[in-house]
Amino acid sequence: VQLQASGGGLVQAGGSLRLSCAASERPTSRTVMGWFRQAPGEEREFVTAMRWSGSGTWHSDSARGRFSISRDNAKNTVYLQMNSLKSEDTAVYFCAAGGRIINTSVRVAAAYDSWGQGTLVTVSS
Repeated sequence: VQLQASGGGLVQAGGSLRLSCAASERPTSRTVMGWFRQAPGEEREFVTAMRWSGSGTWHSDSARGRFSISRDNAKNTVYLQMNSLKSEDTAVYFCAAGGRIINTSVRVAAAYDSWGQGTLVTVSS
């Protein structure tokens, strides 16, 4: 599956932004859709994920309470809603999909099969 991420931009601290990730085909119910981010000079880190069926969602500690993930079945699209943004949220955000990910591996980037191109989010303080 091919993924196309969009929605990044410049936002002030405390603001909100919604990222989108459109898949080229309908993910299976078992597919996990994830969001990762990578700041300059840092490793790629897990942000949040959900199983397409809706049977499970996972969040990093930094995302919990501020970020949410959702999907639109009709558009084969998953969203990352980011609220109360902080300067440390500045990064390139990537969406990813994995068809054979078990729950204990959803936070592991290597478990995902497909990646979008990344979209830059810059939070100004």
